[in-house]
Amino acid sequence: MFNTGTTTFMLISTSLVMLMTPGLAFFYGGLAGRKNILGIMMQTFVSLGITTVMWIGVGYSLSFSGGEGGIIGNLDHVFLRGIAIDAAFGQEGQQFPEYIFIAYQMMFAIITPALITGAFVNRVSFKGYLIFLVLWQLFVYYPFVHMIWGGGIMAEWGILDFAGGIVVHATAGFAALASVIYVGKRQDRQSPPNSIPLVAIGTGLLWFGWYGFNAGSELAVDKITTLAFLNTDIAASFAAVTWLIVEWVKTGKPKFIGLLTGAVAGLATVTPAAGFIPVWAAIIIGIASGIVCYIAVHYKNKFGWDDALDVWGVHGMGGVTGTILLGVFASEAVNGQSGLLEGNSAFFFKEVIAVVIGSAYAFLFTYLMLVVINKITKVKVSEEEEAMGLDYSLHGENAYDSGAL
Repeated sequence: MFNTGTTTFMLISTSLVMLMTPGLAFFYGGLAGRKNILGIMMQTFVSLGITTVMWIGVGYSLSFSGGEGGIIGNLDHVFLRGIAIDAAFGQEGQQFPEYIFIAYQMMFAIITPALITGAFVNRVSFKGYLIFLVLWQLFVYYPFVHMIWGGGIMAEWGILDFAGGIVVHATAGFAALASVIYVGKRQDRQSPPNSIPLVAIGTGLLWFGWYGFNAGSELAVDKITTLAFLNTDIAASFAAVTWLIVEWVKTGKPKFIGLLTGAVAGLATVTPAAGFIPVWAAIIIGIASGIVCYIAVHYKNKFGWDDALDVWGVHGMGGVTGTILLGVFASEAVNGQSGLLEGNSAFFFKEVIAVVIGSAYAFLFTYLMLVVINKITKVKVSEEEEAMGLDYSLHGENAYDSGAL
């Protein structure tokens, strides 16, 4: 009954996406200041546990059970009730166990709220973050998964998002911006990255895992799978080189951090479009993401938004840019959907409206949610805890022994 090739491919893709969360922890951990390495890595890694519990309990059911044409699903599959071990999922002839689909989508749920943490590094209490992690998934992530991928209202409108431009990056990026505005600036905004090599390791793991993130989202092994795989690498590479050149011209020096950040920007930007566009469009998306995300980071600094690790500029604006360019470059010859360049202005405007709705909702809900959480437990750490660093003040640990690298 199951296609063994597709089953194997989906197991590998699921494993690749899981690897992205530790990769993100290394990426953020390297960018953080020396006193806040474990704090930011802890916030990322804890999602592996908390989100898994939530996903098995209610997340999968609310995202993919019932609720056709609606905003949220139902609770028919709470704790995976009613899903047999031999239940099949996927396209005819390429079916694989539904349990793999559950695990694959769970890895997306794990990394999405973890993306937000880089924005408010060394300012948010761990207890406040745990409440944030639970509520944000219930009221932001699950509804958008259902609306776009679970047969909800946006799917009925004809909204497309191949692997998470709206569902993952736009919502997380604009939630990050709301968080930054709520918690305010760091005491020390000049804290340099503690380990650029660690950032490079994190980037490598993210880039590697992104092949499962994008190519795996076809949920089959066919021509679109290979196209998404290739488009992912092309966009990341062109974005990395573009960011490197732009920053080199502006600062007079080629920066390694810039090269790495540009690659992540390209990966985030191509995500919604990877399986719907021709290869030449991935090149344009890569170049556009390198420019747009670099400019977004520049204006973030100009406006005084202390998004410490540029989550809004890279993921938020990357997700928005990629979704809009999907509306421009989608090709009917590639995957049955035409975009603006092929005369389909209706699809283009649908994508623009959808990403604006997703970004605005994530921003507004996140800000209001933080206000509510702060009435339960303080969201922002004290000045003394921030000055000491969250590694020791909240967790009683240090990333490095005194005198170690």
